[in-house]
Amino acid sequence: MPQTMTLDEKLAISMKACALYDAGDKEGFSRVIRTAPMPPYLAKIYKEKIGAKALIQSGRNLSEAEAEFGSDWLAR
Repeated sequence: MPQTMTLDEKLAISMKACALYDAGDKEGFSRVIRTAPMPPYLAKIYKEKIGAKALIQSGRNLSEAEAEFGSDWLAR
């Protein structure tokens, strides 16, 4: 089962992403923010709206959704 990030780890990612955004590095912002776990409820909505394949290709961290819904949730 995937390990979930602590609140402090998520905050550190957010702070780093914000600093990159403020510095005008939107590509860096996008790259860093995708490392933060997407909340399971959002992952479920994204799966319904854009499909599992597109969600996987987005590069988002889906570890919390996998922990909540099971490792095969994207295939269902």
